[in-house]
Amino acid sequence: MTSVITLNRPDLIALIEEAAEKLTAGNKTAAVALAMRQLLDKTAREKSLFGAHPGSLTIRPGVDLTAPVLDVVPDAETGAEIAR
Repeated sequence: MTSVITLNRPDLIALIEEAAEKLTAGNKTAAVALAMRQLLDKTAREKSLFGAHPGSLTIRPGVDLTAPVLDVVPDAETGAEIAR
């Protein structure tokens, strides 16, 4: 596992130094780690809605999860009242 990363872009180094001063009292390693955690958290929220583990839910072929559940229009939606 790599323990040293070399960055040569002055704009990137300045950005890391600025973030380190504002967020981690000058600790550049902590600033980069914080940024990576935020990036991973953001992408994690964009994944499956059904569980954290891939394959934790199986859907039968032919099932459309975006199709309406009811095959008739509800009375509340049409404005019709039910006589009871």
